[in-house]
Amino acid sequence: MSVSVRFLGTGDAFNARGRCHASYLVEAPSGTLLLDCGASALLAMQRDGVDIERLDAICLSHLHGDHFAGLPFLFIAQTFDVPRRRPLTIVGPPGTRARVEDLFRAMYRDLAARPLPFEARYVEVSGGTRTPIGSAELLSFAVPHQATEISLGYRLEIDGKVVLYSGDTGWTEALVTLSQGVDLFICECCFYETQVDFHIDYPRLAAERRRFGCRRLVLSHCGREVLAHRDEITEEIASDGLVVAL
Repeated sequence: MSVSVRFLGTGDAFNARGRCHASYLVEAPSGTLLLDCGASALLAMQRDGVDIERLDAICLSHLHGDHFAGLPFLFIAQTFDVPRRRPLTIVGPPGTRARVEDLFRAMYRDLAARPLPFEARYVEVSGGTRTPIGSAELLSFAVPHQATEISLGYRLEIDGKVVLYSGDTGWTEALVTLSQGVDLFICECCFYETQVDFHIDYPRLAAERRRFGCRRLVLSHCGREVLAHRDEITEEIASDGLVVAL
């Protein structure tokens, strides 16, 4: 078994062109991780026939609903549909445990009042933190996306392969630095005409493209502007269900 990345959801918060919310499954001989768990993540896993029992960890880039609101659905699936017994590691920025538990209570009050049948192990990280997950190592880095709360990108090393995930971010030089030598760079590209400091637009990304040192760049978290201009975009744009073997 080689390392692969399955693009479960590649859309923005508004599910542009019917795309699922952000979620990326990394499968390797030594473990299976989910990068973000948007509201439609379980739907996407069911669509693609993913065995959710194999999940070892979920790594949340930030606490916006299109990136973490799928967790309550995963919790109830692993309580009733595919019962889980082994621990599940949930990595995220400061405040992750409280926000996830608050959301679970808001959605399923009675169930959230009872212990899960498995242990949810929360690991809260900030920028510059190296977190071991089994034999894999996750490097978190802060990105410009929210005014007050921390948003993160991740650089994952697993079984000799390296995946860089930008999360949601405006332009930052960290993307250039951390892209050097990586096998796959999953980079958000939310806009085309619109320019803001908390998301990347395609013209800015195209202007910086030559500085990236990744072997493969795939654009994701694409909004309607980007998808409307896809014939003019030379970089690879992800679609739901894409599988990249590393």
